[in-house]
This record gives sequence, structure tokens and C-alpha cells, in this order.
Amino acid sequence: MRDLNPLRRSLLFVAVLAGIITSGPVSTKAGDWPRFRGPNGSGVAADEAPTPVTWSPTENLKWSTALPGEGVSCPIVVGERVFVTTYSGYGFEDGDLLDLKRHLVCINRIDGQILWQKSVEAVLPEDSFTGMGVPAHGYASHTPVSDGKRVFVFFGKSGVLAYDMDGKSLWRTSVGSDSDPKRWGSSSSPILVGNIVVVTAGPERRAILGLDAETGKEVWSAPAEGLGNVWGTPATAVLSPDRTDLVIGAPEEIWGLNPQTGKVRWYCAAIESDSFNTSVVVQGETVYAVEGRGGGAIAVRAGGKGDVTSTHVNWTGRDANRFCTPVVYRDRLYFVSNGVLNSLDAKSGKKIFQARLTGGSDRAVVEEPVGRGGGGRGNADYASPVAADGKLYYVNARGDMHVFAAEDEYRSLAVNRVSDGGEVFAATPAISSGELFFRSNKRLYCISTTATAAR
Repeated sequence: MRDLNPLRRSLLFVAVLAGIITSGPVSTKAGDWPRFRGPNGSGVAADEAPTPVTWSPTENLKWSTALPGEGVSCPIVVGERVFVTTYSGYGFEDGDLLDLKRHLVCINRIDGQILWQKSVEAVLPEDSFTGMGVPAHGYASHTPVSDGKRVFVFFGKSGVLAYDMDGKSLWRTSVGSDSDPKRWGSSSSPILVGNIVVVTAGPERRAILGLDAETGKEVWSAPAEGLGNVWGTPATAVLSPDRTDLVIGAPEEIWGLNPQTGKVRWYCAAIESDSFNTSVVVQGETVYAVEGRGGGAIAVRAGGKGDVTSTHVNWTGRDANRFCTPVVYRDRLYFVSNGVLNSLDAKSGKKIFQARLTGGSDRAVVEEPVGRGGGGRGNADYASPVAADGKLYYVNARGDMHVFAAEDEYRSLAVNRVSDGGEVFAATPAISSGELFFRSNKRLYCISTTATAAR
């Protein structure tokens, strides 16, 4: 029997309440894409607006905007504003770590003009741009989150920061300065549960933290050593009007926490891996994960108490996945691994189809990083598929955006490009009111059927 002692030690979470906490919805509007992978991290558009099938530098490109630095964080869309983070001064070019800065950029979704940007000097010492990890994603890997009134960013060792929608600084909170055991760097994105900003500070502190959205004050801390090898972002499962579970994947397990206190409510044995690179996906009361170089997939019903392995697991499988978070859409689970699109029946876990993505620049995909210093951002499947209007969208590192039908058989609709090269695409697109927003290491793009001309 597998040793559960590490999990049991993690159950000794310390939760210090600092006030009354609610777990209601945030005040974003229908059609917004307010966090990593959109509504509750699902990767599915919140509205039914028709979305584009084809585009190019001269077709359906509404605008493109040069960004002040690099990054692999995803854009979010709140009303008429688009937010994205970048970094500059060090890493992707010759530079000094002392010059490292991170930027929060606010862009007008109508015309692509930068409305404002805020720059934050790095808290040092920071992980250096060497090895397998940091060069694969750099220093702007955490996607912002917004409640419609404020935008929150997580900059790793440099802390969590809050701004109002016009760029006024509201607060800044440190959440630790440690590094993960592999020194791959930090990437988990913050989320909002009611008036709590949930931050997975695995590398920085080996803990998940709850911060008061108004003040930045720490409300609770849930420490666990295994979080040092977690790079995914949590989601929520709403089980009743009175109960919402915060769910996250951890080495060998899935956890369900009380978002008001940080205490573990339930857990189950899951994927046999010493790390968790992807994020879990929740549809209804079911939590899905596909993870691990050696393969591992699971669907588990949220809820219960304590160890629910024998009572709540719907199915398990050996599907292999490395970095790409799956999307569940129309009772199908889709993910891309090493350039291959996989479709599973969400209810049973049975394989529906598997197809290699071809077209576009049509070069072989390799999983190992190839960039400077032994790491790289060139060819691995870092972005995740998203869904809207009966279609799925997936962009590879070279900028080939695959569009395929959400059907029982693989059917490619188009492969589109907006760049002739020289850019790296590692961020998951955002979808809002029928428009697509996606970024490279250099630019942010908006695709829309209402576009009249390329900017």
C-alpha cells in the first residue's frame, strides 16, 4: 500500500482566520475571461458568441500590440480592458539580474492601445536564468486575476500586488522567497474565491495562501512540503449553496480544501508522479487531471471527507501529458501532448481519438527544452487548448493556431498564423465575446470577425 504519510503530514495545515470570509462569485461580467484559462480555469468561453475560424496578418486581425518585455503568462479580459504581465532587463538577453523588472500592462481591447503599465523591481536574490526550468518560461509566468474592480498579480519572490482598474497601487504582500527543489521557477497563477486571493506559493513558501482581497493581509496558510513541486493553478467545485471546495493537484494526490480556512476536506490517491505541472479542471462536481511523463489520468467526484480514493474516483487511465492542461467540452476531455491531440470520453475516460497536429510551419515538435543555458521556450507544448462555439483552439510554440471541431472524430478546420517567425507562443489564449486574445514573447494579438484591417 502506498505510503500516505506525506499527505497526512500535509493535513496538519495551519489556518489562522483574520475575519469573516465569503466564497461567493466575483463581480466580473458575462463574457469576461478573468483568470488563468477563463471562468474557473475551465478553458471554455462563458458566452455563446460566434468565434473566428480563419485569420492571418491581413484577415480578421483586429490589432497587435508590442509588449514591454517577454513572458508566458496569459492575457485576461475584463470589460474593455485586457491585462497581461511581462518581464524585462534580464534573462532573454544579456543583462544583469539587478535590472530585472516585471510589468503589468493594461490594454484597450477596442484598439490595442496601452492604457497604462506598472513596473515592479525584482526582490533579490531571484532564481538565475540557467538550467532546465527558468529559461523555459522566464519571470512572468503567473496570469493575473480580476474581480472587475481590481486586478491582482503574483510575481513569485517579489510578492502579490493589487491595483485598481486605473493602475493605482492598492497593496503588496510578500509570500516567501524560497526556491523549488528543481529550481524550475514559479508559475502558479492566483485565483479569487469570494474576497480571498488564493496564491499557490509552492516554490516560495511550500504553502497555499489565502489573502484578504481588500488589504492583502494573510488570512490563512496551508503548508505542505509537496507544494514545492506544484506548478498548477487551483480551481473551485461548487457542491451546494453552502459549500465550495478549492481543488488542486499535488504529487500523487488530488486535494480538496476549504477556501475559507485552507484546511483539507478530502484527498484521493491520483497520479504517480513526484511533481504536478498542469492544472486540474472542474466540470460540475467532477475534477479531472491528466499529468505525468509516464502517464496518468483521473476523474474524481469532489466532496466527502478524508480519504475518498475508494468512494469518489470515477475512472483512472494511463494517458500521458506533460505541460498542457486539458479542457472538458461537450462531454469530451481534450489535451495536447507532444504535438498529438487526444480526446477522451469525460464520463468513462475511454479514448475517442488521437491525432497528430499537422500544418502551419509543419516542423516536428520536441518535448525537451532547447533554449539558452540548457533550458528553452522553443518547442514543448506549454499552451493549453480552449473551447468556444463548437470549436477548440490550440497554439503551439511556433505560432501555429490549430482550430478543430469539437466532434467525435478529428476534423481540422484551419491552421492560422499571425507571425512569420521570430516569436515564441507559450501562453494559452483567452476568449471573450467572440474575440480571441493571445500573446507571444513579443506581442499581444486580438482576432475578431469584426476586424476591418490589420494594424
